[in-house]
Amino acid sequence: MAIDLCNKGEHLRVVGDQAVWQSQFGQALNQTSVPLGDLSADQREVIELAYYTALTHPNPLMHVVGDPAAWESNFAHALDRVAARLDPRSAEQLRLQALSHPDAWMREQALFEYADRNYKDSVELLTQAVEHDSNRELRWDALWAIEKLGGVKALQALRKFNKDSDPEIAEWAGLFLSELQSGDPSFDARGYRHSPGRTFDETIYLLIHCDLYVRLDATNQRWGKLSLAPQGLARVYGQAHACPNVKTRERQLVIAKQISGLHADSSLHIDNYLFRGFTERTREDRGNFYFESHVKRPFYVSGRADDASQGVVDSHIGFMREGCWYLDQGFRVKGAPAIRYVRGRFQGWGYTNLEGLAGKGLEQILRPGNGILSTLHNEVSGPLTNVFISGTFKGKLNDWDGDGEIDLNSRAVYSTAEGELDSDMDGVADKAGVACCTYTDPF
Repeated sequence: MAIDLCNKGEHLRVVGDQAVWQSQFGQALNQTSVPLGDLSADQREVIELAYYTALTHPNPLMHVVGDPAAWESNFAHALDRVAARLDPRSAEQLRLQALSHPDAWMREQALFEYADRNYKDSVELLTQAVEHDSNRELRWDALWAIEKLGGVKALQALRKFNKDSDPEIAEWAGLFLSELQSGDPSFDARGYRHSPGRTFDETIYLLIHCDLYVRLDATNQRWGKLSLAPQGLARVYGQAHACPNVKTRERQLVIAKQISGLHADSSLHIDNYLFRGFTERTREDRGNFYFESHVKRPFYVSGRADDASQGVVDSHIGFMREGCWYLDQGFRVKGAPAIRYVRGRFQGWGYTNLEGLAGKGLEQILRPGNGILSTLHNEVSGPLTNVFISGTFKGKLNDWDGDGEIDLNSRAVYSTAEGELDSDMDGVADKAGVACCTYTDPF
């Protein structure tokens, strides 16, 4: 979670008509204050950003001055302070690979690792990638990393792209910029297209960034960390779509995942998750939600999906996701406004076979299915579980066919409304109760 904790404090506060900079050197230097009218435009922007960021917090300022039981109890943040980085690349190697590696997902992985370390030129490197990279998804993922870093430099960088020639890049940049300034997203004025006869009213492509905190031995004193960029995560765990239906979206959701390159016959690996929970709707244009999933899955003792060489046991995987979705009153589906944007956080458990990964490079480690979700509540998987997964996600409706209209539900997802496998997308399960294809029963 380090990338999400960078540049969030500018060491200043406003007292009356004075801007007061707090000393960064303890008692060695006194505070400095100047009249607000003497500030430059950039300095005023620092104050405004800090002020509006505080206002968007559920309890302004209490996250830094209140009860530590609330603001110091995040397990991922605690692990982040002590975990050793499992990516051994130097800053120079990361910069080189971020701009020149032949595989887009490896370029993106280098970018996010560099930003997660909060090197002073992180925003500049990310900006360079957005300006010049040929991979569209890398460009918008890099914009998200800029937003994650935050601060005035991030605002200035995002402004460069909110008029980009690619409408998706432009909208992502404007959305992230608006979030930094006000806490809420903003959208462009394109029209929309809804595909009739589909199982889901919307199929929202998710960007997911997560940190894997690996328990390295039984003492609980050695931890490692690997920060997975969105394309790297999709490569290992699958590309996810959030699939809501208007009638049930406030209490139920399917996350449909697909992994390419896992099955020997080159077919897609399909892995669907049914989530249930509560949504708060006191504001007309959005819903705050907390959902959980509890699904039956095969647990591969090898630590790699589809590899039954060391045995397979049935287990149930639990996962949580919480966040907020925003409606667009101009996008209508079944008489209701559509969800145009969603954001949030998630966490769960995983298992990785450390012995099987020893001595391998990152490209060998980040292979499809090379790391599986797990549970502590199983006599086989419980003792093997060694990864705490914590991350964030964002997703918005996009124009996938380039016709100038945003597509609400055009993405191919192989799931029924209850999360079961549906290979022909006719809304009927291939086999009742089965939500994930396996090595014995591929998609």
